[in-house]
Amino acid sequence: PERPVLVDRFLEDAVEVDVDCICDGETVVIGAIMEHIEYAGIHSGDSACVIPPFSLSETVKKAISDATKAMALELNVRGLMNVQFAVKNEVVYVLEVNQRASRTVPFVSKTLGVPLAKLAARVMAGESLKSLGFTQEIVPQHYSVKEAVFPFIKFPNCDIALGPEMKSTGEVMGIDAAFGHAYAKSQAAAYGSLPTQGRILVTVSNRDKRGMIFPVKRLADLGFSIVATEGTAEVLRRHGVECDVVGKYYKEAMRNAVSLITSGEVALVINTPQGSGARQDGYEIRVAAVAADIPLITTIPGAAAAVMGIEALIRGEMTVRPLQELHRAIAQGIRRSI
Repeated sequence: PERPVLVDRFLEDAVEVDVDCICDGETVVIGAIMEHIEYAGIHSGDSACVIPPFSLSETVKKAISDATKAMALELNVRGLMNVQFAVKNEVVYVLEVNQRASRTVPFVSKTLGVPLAKLAARVMAGESLKSLGFTQEIVPQHYSVKEAVFPFIKFPNCDIALGPEMKSTGEVMGIDAAFGHAYAKSQAAAYGSLPTQGRILVTVSNRDKRGMIFPVKRLADLGFSIVATEGTAEVLRRHGVECDVVGKYYKEAMRNAVSLITSGEVALVINTPQGSGARQDGYEIRVAAVAADIPLITTIPGAAAAVMGIEALIRGEMTVRPLQELHRAIAQGIRRSI
C-alpha cells in the first residue's frame, strides 16, 4: 500500500526493445540494442529478437542509446544493466530498468564475440572499461536472431498463445548477413524449416485483419495457396488475395480449420485469436498445429518476419560461416575505426 503501482495507459502494437550495457561509473558502453519481433506485452523471454535493429529509425536508436547511458550514470551502476523500452509512433517509453545481467547477455556476447559477463565482473571488481579496452558500441554487419523454444509438443492440449507469462524453456540463434536468412535459420533450429510451397491457413482476430493483408498477399505472390476462415477470407478477397474458405471448428463438424491441419493439408498456420469465442476456436487450431508439428505463427510481426525468411529460402540456399570468422570481421572493423 505504501508503494502503489499506477497504470497510466496501455501501449498497443508498440515495438519492444531490449538494451544491455556495461557501466563503470564514468563510461557507459552499449552492448547491443535488440529489437523484438513480437509486440511489447509478450514476455521478453518468449519473443524473438534481432541484433542490430531492423526497423528502428536512427533517431529512435539514438534516443534509446542516450537514455540508457543517462540512466546507468544516474543510477551509479557498476557492471551490467538491462533496459526494456517500448517504441510507438517514434516515441520511446521506458518499461523497466534492471541493474543486473539479463538472459540476453549470452546472446549479445555470442553475436559480438565479446565476453560481456567477464568484462562486467572485472568492472565490479574495480577495473575501468578503458583499462579493459572496451569503450565503444559494436554494431555488427551481420544479423543475429534469437528465437524462443517452447515445450508444447511434449505437453498435449497446451495453448501456445503468447502473453506476459514466460512459457519458453530454451532459445536458439540464427546468424546471417541478411535478416531473412538469419530469421529462417532461427526457425529451422527451433521448429524445423519454414515452408517454401503449399497451403497456408489464415485465421486472425478483427484487430489484426488489416495488419495481415500485406504478409498474406506476399505469400500468395510467392505461390502459396491461401485458405482462411470466413471473416478473414472476406478481408483478403476485398484486397485482391484469392483464397478458399474453410469453416471454424465449432461451427463445421466435417471440413473445418482443425481437420485441414490434422489431415496434413496445411504447411503453415497463422492464427491470432481475440475474444472468448475466437479464443476457444483458436485454441483448438493452435493445439492441432502443435500436435501435427506444423509451423505456427500467433502474431502479425511474426508473420511479417516469416515472410522475409520464406523469401530468403526461395531466393537461394542457406550459407554457413564459422562464428570465429564473423568475430574476426568485427575485430578488424574496430581496428580500422581506431
